[in-house]
Amino acid sequence: MKVQPSGFIGEKRGALVKLRDALCAEFDYASILAEDTVGRYYRVSRHSVSVSEGDNARGFVVKALDGGRYAEYSFSELEEESIPAVVDAVRALLTADVRPDGLGANTYAPPTEEPTVFAGATEYEQDPAALDDGAVLDRLTALRDKGLAMDEAVLDFVAQATWNKYTKLFLSRDKDMTQSVLYTTGAVAAAAMKDQQVKQSYLPCSGLGGMELLAKMEDNVAPCVQTALDLLHSEPMIPGEYECICDPETTGMIVHEAFGHGVEMDMFVKDRAQAPQFLDKYVASPLVTMHDGASSAAQTATYFFDDEGTAAHDTVVIHKGVLKRGISDLQSALILGTEPTGNGRRESFARKAYTRMTNTWFEPGSDKLEDMIGSIKYGMYLECPSSGMEDPKNWGIQCMVNIAREIKDGKLTGRIFSPVVLTGYVPDLLKSISAMSDGTELSGTGYCGKGHKEWVKVSDGGPYIKARIRLG
Repeated sequence: MKVQPSGFIGEKRGALVKLRDALCAEFDYASILAEDTVGRYYRVSRHSVSVSEGDNARGFVVKALDGGRYAEYSFSELEEESIPAVVDAVRALLTADVRPDGLGANTYAPPTEEPTVFAGATEYEQDPAALDDGAVLDRLTALRDKGLAMDEAVLDFVAQATWNKYTKLFLSRDKDMTQSVLYTTGAVAAAAMKDQQVKQSYLPCSGLGGMELLAKMEDNVAPCVQTALDLLHSEPMIPGEYECICDPETTGMIVHEAFGHGVEMDMFVKDRAQAPQFLDKYVASPLVTMHDGASSAAQTATYFFDDEGTAAHDTVVIHKGVLKRGISDLQSALILGTEPTGNGRRESFARKAYTRMTNTWFEPGSDKLEDMIGSIKYGMYLECPSSGMEDPKNWGIQCMVNIAREIKDGKLTGRIFSPVVLTGYVPDLLKSISAMSDGTELSGTGYCGKGHKEWVKVSDGGPYIKARIRLG
């Protein structure tokens, strides 16, 4: 079934069209983004049950250019009689000079747009809005009880799920576009205790669609508990450089942190990235082809157009080891004289648009996982990533991984190290990739911040990879 568009945006459409016409009659360029996002979050543990709203947001933002100057104005209420006040507010922003002394100004030519009328929606099997909270909590409680019953060492077991549905309407002189998207995320987490030592594991799942995801979560209960039990026997990591196999989630974290932020082209404008110096040069193994784009995969960061009205793209960032291009929002593209790639994203209508990643991933190779493990004399199998960060200016990377499983003479020994810090210089790490499995998996339960804020939903992933990595 297709996701139905927001009734609220439908009710406001007439006033929004009149506002668009008034803005376009006065300014060189104007656009409006209307957003209506609703959702729910559910969590069940041994001692608590909770339900809360998701990332709910409802409102509008105007972007205008006039005489080379640019401004944005966001608001949450709109009636036809308030249209002149909105136009006045936008005019005031365009004519105000709020720059600190000595700071220059960028000037912009109006963007070129192809006439576009579009309405799109993603699909789902089970509408979460049609389920009452009690029905969802009953399903999660059953997962919790299953996890708690698996072993007497299990101290707690958590099952959580979130759904978010949004409709966005984009209007400009030449565009009239609507999209309605529903995605769902879930996770199970286990805590196990032995001799006063507590270890935890976490297993997420996500996708476009509705509460059909709950069935997938049930398959994760047993592996999640087993990982927590395994961690009770883990040892501190022995620092060094190892031949490593990364599971698809760890690969995804490397993709996201290693080259994701480094190719966001608003960082090119600010001279905060090293990537422009390496365009058309090898930055990775010839085995590596990297994509980013809302249309490049079906996951939680999938959409039909971005928050500036640019159609979703599938951008090939690295092609067979060679850095080909970055990803950009509209404003960065106007400054750099490039084409926007559909990566202009806002945390909400009330926040600025920045260049942001979407679905970021490596293409698969042709190797088999068992052959990759079998090829390692001594190394580590990495899984369960938790966090990471990158320095786009210097291409350093630091990531946390929960588990490193020892490989000796091509076999897993059962010895486990935790926690693990993965570090290195991005091109060295990516150039060391010597094998990639023949399948790709993406996960989209996380959010990505721009610096320490501006959170948006992203997904990342890839195949299993073999690489030399510094661990500590």
